[in-house]
Amino acid sequence: MSLQTVSVHNFILKIPDIDTIGAFAECSGLELSFEVYEYREGGNNETIHRLPGRLQYPNLLLSRGLTNEDALLRWFAATQTEAQRKEVTLTLTGGPVTRTFTFADAFPVRWTGPQVNLNGTSIATETLEVAHGGLKLV
Repeated sequence: MSLQTVSVHNFILKIPDIDTIGAFAECSGLELSFEVYEYREGGNNETIHRLPGRLQYPNLLLSRGLTNEDALLRWFAATQTEAQRKEVTLTLTGGPVTRTFTFADAFPVRWTGPQVNLNGTSIATETLEVAHGGLKLV
């Protein structure tokens, strides 16, 4: 039996001109998908042509244990008053591979926290949802 090392991974969210928002333990929404259009050619009943449509990006959903840092809420408040979108980077760290994703025109759309389990067996968590204009390919 071989021993496997357990590593702790984090997603680090950075926003230029603002700050490093922080490290998150969970992330969902790292996804790209095409709408698929089906075209049925007249007189050809054996084939349906499938064509790529619009590229779609779901919102990013990031979760972490509650911290005393306020950069996340400051970004949320600044977006409300300045109505600005930022290019953000999300970096997966902690393992043998570090991977960075850049998202265009990002802005926070929801913050939830703290979420606490009253039986005392879990930590307080906060969640950030970020809308964006797509994954930038450099």
